[in-house]
Order: sequence, then C-alpha cells, then structure tokens
Amino acid sequence: MNTSFKKFKETLIEGLLMISGTVTSLTVLLIVFFLFSEGIGVFSESPVEAGYSIALNKANTVTALSAEQVKNIYDKKITNWQDAGGKNEAIIAFRMDDIDTYYTEDELGSSFEHLPEKINELIEKNPGIIAFVSDKYKAKEFNGKIITVKNINPKSFLGGEQWFPTAEPAAQLGALPLILGTLWVSFCAIILALPLGLATAIYMAEIANDKVRNVMKPVIELLAGIPSVVYGFFGLVVIVPLIQDVFNLPVGETALSGSIILGIMALPTIITISEDALRTTPKAMKEASLALGATNWQTIYKVIIPYSVSGISAAAILGIGRAVGETMAVLMVTGNASVIPHTILEPVRTIPATIAAELGEAPQGGMHFKALFALGCILFIITLIINLSVEFISAKRK
Repeated sequence: MNTSFKKFKETLIEGLLMISGTVTSLTVLLIVFFLFSEGIGVFSESPVEAGYSIALNKANTVTALSAEQVKNIYDKKITNWQDAGGKNEAIIAFRMDDIDTYYTEDELGSSFEHLPEKINELIEKNPGIIAFVSDKYKAKEFNGKIITVKNINPKSFLGGEQWFPTAEPAAQLGALPLILGTLWVSFCAIILALPLGLATAIYMAEIANDKVRNVMKPVIELLAGIPSVVYGFFGLVVIVPLIQDVFNLPVGETALSGSIILGIMALPTIITISEDALRTTPKAMKEASLALGATNWQTIYKVIIPYSVSGISAAAILGIGRAVGETMAVLMVTGNASVIPHTILEPVRTIPATIAAELGEAPQGGMHFKALFALGCILFIITLIINLSVEFISAKRK
C-alpha cells in the first residue's frame, strides 16, 4: 500500500510539474504573440489621424503622398507640387485653424453652420491647395479629392530619422534614433563596466582572502536589489551636474550619464558571473603553471582568464542585456531627445524609456499605441539575440 501511495504521489507531482511548465510556456508564447500581433498592426494603419482627411483640388494630378512628404509640405520644406510628383504649381497648405484667414465669422455662421460649404468652396477655388480637414466638416457633395497617405512600411519605420507619433497632419514613425540611442547607451555602459567588473572578479576569485570575499560578495550582490529609480535619482542629482560641469555642457542629461548609471547597474551581473567562471578553473592547471615558474599574475592572465573566457564573455553579454532593457534610470538621466546621437555627450532616447513615457498617453488601439508595441518587438528581438549569444558562448569550452 505504501508503495502504491508513493507511486501515486510521484505521478501527481510529475503531473503538477508538467502542468506548471505547460502553462508557463503557453503564457510566454501568448505574450509574444500578443506583442507581435499588436506591433505588426502599425504597418496597416494610415498615418493620418482618425477622423481627418487630406484633400486636394480635383485638378491636382497627385494621387498619393508619404507621411514624410506631408510633413515637409506643412513645414514649408516642399513649396511646389512639382517636388511631390505634380504640376509646376505653388502649394497652399491649409488647416482648419486657418479658415478665419479666408472667411469672416459672418460668412461662417454663428454656429459654423456654413463651414463645410466654405471649405468645399476654398478647395475648389485653389488648384494648389492641400487641406487637412475633419471628416465631420466635409460637405455632402464634396468637390475636392481625398488622397491616400501611404502606410508606414518596415523600411521607413526602422530607417526613419524622426519620431513624432502625434504629429499632424501625418505621424512620423522613424525608430532609428531610438534604436541607436538604446545600443549607444548600452554598449558604452559595458565598455565602462566590463574592465572594472572583471578586475573586481579577479581580485575576489584569486587574490582576496576568505574574510574579504565574504564581505564583498554580499555587498556587490546587494547592488542588484536596489530599485532602478534610486539609481536614476542618484544619477540626476550627482552624475548629471558633474558631467555638465566637467564638459561645460548646456545640459548634463546625456548618453554618458545613462552609460555611467547603467554601467553601475550591470556590475553585479558581470562580477558575479565572471567570478564564478574564474573559480571553475581546475586547481591542477594553476599548480602546474606555478610549478613551471610562472608568477601568480602570469598564472592569472595566461591560464585562468583564457580558460574562463567563455564565462567572462557571457557575463559581458548578460550585462548588455541588463542595460538594454533598463527603463526608469535611463528615462531620468539621458535627456529623452529622439535624435540620432553623434557623440556620447548628446541627449538620447532609448526604446524602453520611449515606451514608458508614451504608452500612458497613447489611445488604445490607435497608431501610436501599435507603434509602441512595434518598438517592444524590436527590443524583444535585440534581447533574444543577446540571450542566444550567451547560450552559444557559454557552450564553448577549451
């Protein structure tokens, strides 16, 4: 009976473990599916705000414009239809707010009851006009031509240099500054953190005595438990003013500030994994090196570090992964400027900071909302590549 009960108990535990693993795996897959299904939706949305249209005079030969062309027209960078594929004719950019330039209040009516027909009349009279109009003020017998604003495609999304998701008349969704800002800050953080982390790991694994190691290890691991907002506050109060004074900058919120903070946050990961890798070096290899006349330092950099290089590389890549996904600390100290960075002393904006700052303001299901999910897809792919790199490097053995 005891044997039967033990078998039943083992079977029950195995079943619970299988259910737990299945539920966890399905949950992860569903999250990834939801992320990509929402993110891909941005490429099927019109960049023009819902409820509005772009209208031209019927004589205009232009049938479609890109979101960038619309923005350039309203920014006065394109002033002739010839530059947009039309006739040699000056462009007149019209918004609803400009109506009082063309008509008086009496002509529009006390309750703007004549507004639809006046917009209709204005578009009909001006061959070079481009009008950004609300659909509710379009006349029933509309005399203009509604043109198509091309959807955002993956190439323009990944390679675009302007991120203005709420711009009117057409949203500008270029993620390149955010991608470069994320990579720039993360890799600079590792460049700063890796030498310091590796030096600390070597000291703890090979030089420090047990008393010092037993004090240092918990203190270093404690750094991983400090909330990121605390790091951000420290950077905002200490690091940002220091960088501003040292480099004589107008503002101290730069990529360098974010890199320093992320470097500090990545240290526990780098130190802990590197130390574990260094301590796995077989004792026989160390003794053989010393027996051949090598000094302790020669043994460290000619035997121990080469043997542990895969573990150290994994530590560096995991440190990058820690930095890539960080949100609050970066949001507070990098300046949040969505421009392509050229030096480390310029403000930047990262993907996680953009999602955190804008998701609460984006209408659910709208283009801005889906664009933020598309950024999440990019971040997921970057993190996946990093994790796969760790698995590949960790699997290598001399």
